[in-house]
Amino acid sequence: MKHVIILGDGMADYPVERLGGRTPLQVANKPHIDRIARDGRTGMLRTLTPDLPTGSAVANLAVLGYDPRACFQGRGVLEAASMGVPIGEDQIALRCNLICTENGHIKNHSAGHISSAEAAELIRALDQQLGGDTLRFHPGVSYRHLLVATGLNPDLACAPPHDHPGEPVEELMIKPRDPAAEATARRLNDLTRQSWSILADHPVNRRRRSAGKDPANSIWLWSPGRKPRMWTFHDRFGIRGAVISAVDLVRGIGVYGGLEIIDVDGATGLWDTNYEGKADACLAALERVDFVYLHVEAPDEAGHEGDLELKIRTIEDIDLRLVGRILEGLERQAIDAVVAILPDHPTPVELRVHVRDPIPFAILDPRQAPDEVQVYDEVSCRSGGYGTLEGDAFIRAVFGQTDEQEPQTP
Repeated sequence: MKHVIILGDGMADYPVERLGGRTPLQVANKPHIDRIARDGRTGMLRTLTPDLPTGSAVANLAVLGYDPRACFQGRGVLEAASMGVPIGEDQIALRCNLICTENGHIKNHSAGHISSAEAAELIRALDQQLGGDTLRFHPGVSYRHLLVATGLNPDLACAPPHDHPGEPVEELMIKPRDPAAEATARRLNDLTRQSWSILADHPVNRRRRSAGKDPANSIWLWSPGRKPRMWTFHDRFGIRGAVISAVDLVRGIGVYGGLEIIDVDGATGLWDTNYEGKADACLAALERVDFVYLHVEAPDEAGHEGDLELKIRTIEDIDLRLVGRILEGLERQAIDAVVAILPDHPTPVELRVHVRDPIPFAILDPRQAPDEVQVYDEVSCRSGGYGTLEGDAFIRAVFGQTDEQEPQTP
């Protein structure tokens, strides 16, 4: 039996007044996703707890059955693994966003979704002027980049920029959680302030302003951590798997989990991603692996933008161009597979941030009888046959393994 998990990042939402009190999932045309719910079993899953950050790193770890309390060390180290950047025992990694600020406030977390080519120029300039033997900037994808530093303390309180649009920059600067981290907080905040003069009149930003685009006029450092210790899927479940995602943090989880990382041309991490290419890559991968984790970032980015129409469209694109294509391919190739669909967390368009509410899921397992749920959304799945799951219960349900498993670290 093969296994596919399709994750629409941030796909869940709250009722929206403009939609008559319904959610984007409830109004979107999504017959293929609804088929998974109708022919399968549904429920709710808690991925975010009050004592941990509301980020996608924590949520995706939870979906995949890891205990984030045991293995979450910040998303920077996960992204480093995806980028092939080694992290030494005496080093920490931090996510380094390129953001747009305006009048001392965060305008957006993505510098207007700056292109990877433009961003690479800016990151190289920052590394040349601020980097050195103990501190290096590494370019990533679009606005998502990496800082690796030696001898710093990761016990820091950081503000994810996507959670604070419109708020004052100075009030959101890094703070030490422990007095031992005060020097680290000062150094990192100094780097942020130094980035302002380097980026302000850089040719990339001059061109962006001339084109009416937001400049990438500040870095934003957050989610620090050291290299984590995690079990692999082969060690725990005895399966070979693969990850398909344009987002480095999800790919990094896959690296630590011993999963093959599959590149797809045109996979962007945005709403213009190559849905069909991801579907075809999933079907091809199932010829050699047992499990594919297919992640789509688009609904989350639409939620952060506060764009209701775009969020509905991304859900419909996932349904028609990805889920439908996968289901059709499985049938055409006579592949027996368990197919699951879910988000990692809600990203309500009217809040533009992640929230901790449980998320709906559906698992179509041809070996199991369906429950009574007919459509997939935040309301219907509450009455599903699985109830509300926590911990590693979801991933064990997908793999059909009901026994408790070994500890969360090797």
